[in-house]
Amino acid sequence: MVDQKTENPTNSDKSTYIISISIIGLFFFIFGFVTWLNGILIPYLKIACELTDFQALFVAFAFYISYTVMALPSSWILKKTGFKNGMMVGLLVMAVGTALFIPAAQTRIYSLFLLGLFVLGTGLALLQTASNPYVTIIGPKESAAKRISIMGICNKVAGALAPLILAYFILNDGDVFVEKLQTLETAARIIALDNLAERVIMPYLVMTIVLILLGVMIRFAPLPEIEEEKEDSNISDNNIKTNIFQFPNLILGVIALFLYVGAEVIAGDTIIRYGISLGIPISTAKIFTSLTLVSMIIGYIIGILLIPKYLSQEKALSISAVLGIIFSLAAILTPPMVSVTFVALLGLANAIVWPAIWPLALHGLGRFIKTGSAMLIMAIAGGAILPLIWGKLADDLSSQLAYLVMIPLYIFIFFYAEKWHKLTSWK
Repeated sequence: MVDQKTENPTNSDKSTYIISISIIGLFFFIFGFVTWLNGILIPYLKIACELTDFQALFVAFAFYISYTVMALPSSWILKKTGFKNGMMVGLLVMAVGTALFIPAAQTRIYSLFLLGLFVLGTGLALLQTASNPYVTIIGPKESAAKRISIMGICNKVAGALAPLILAYFILNDGDVFVEKLQTLETAARIIALDNLAERVIMPYLVMTIVLILLGVMIRFAPLPEIEEEKEDSNISDNNIKTNIFQFPNLILGVIALFLYVGAEVIAGDTIIRYGISLGIPISTAKIFTSLTLVSMIIGYIIGILLIPKYLSQEKALSISAVLGIIFSLAAILTPPMVSVTFVALLGLANAIVWPAIWPLALHGLGRFIKTGSAMLIMAIAGGAILPLIWGKLADDLSSQLAYLVMIPLYIFIFFYAEKWHKLTSWK
């Protein structure tokens, strides 16, 4: 059993802690790899299934909406299985989702791709519901944002690599393919698109095998169960709270996280499509999601160096929100080619938001921590809904003006950082 309050940990405790953090780091790598594949899947499926921008962004919708649907069931599963077995189940469910890409590619049915993404997200919802609070409460709460930042580096390194690796297999000749597609007759066009769709079979087959092996391995990994955080009587004003909705720091944190995930997904998943809309070749634009994630990695490193020694989690969150507003305005107001740079820099603004909101929102939840974690995971649905607004604005106005949607998101996050996370009651 891990005791986060042990002042003089033994060598055994330190060893267990290192092993636990390393395994969770591997999970965050997996999160990043499968999540940020969407950045290249959106333009890929737009071509292969002949979609509009709005239709293509249902890739993000199908993936992220699963968190809303499955987060509370995930909490129930974790209460029955514990964190460790819940992680194993999550990995195996993810394997089912990646396996669905094989028949989807063979038939080129867009709805089947979306089903695979939904099932993949379902497994991730369970895995994240277990692992996020695990890394939050396995050590001192004052350095929780620092630990999550380390996990974030694992996540975003994988995210930076994932679209480049997948693009190598499925869109390595994207510009030539699109140009040639325009010259083909109907029958030849269908054959070409079928061949394009089948390119995802091998990478997703490999991912399926890896996820199954990891699921089996985690069953025998030395991951300890963790104790729930004790109820803090000072935070609850000496009254025992009876339901999760009596914690305004959590409820407002869920909203802030919903808006943040929408902003993160828009910045990472639309930038390739945005670049292509400006006339940038696919061969160049395909690296743009990776650039956004590299800027996030830089932000995580800054967070690790500064939090909590020089900068509190709350202040880091405030600064991130202000940077988000500045970069969003710059993306809208600068010339299009410069604008792409500012969209990529949104990764820097976004880096510390997730690590900072989690400990602030979970603080003082006590026995409600698993339900609170599930609600925060549900907030990932922001990545499903808000990119659709970007897609609609891109179709109706322009892909550059569509980034107007970002500004109110960061304004809310700023007020949560400055005031709302401190609320202990609704009075």
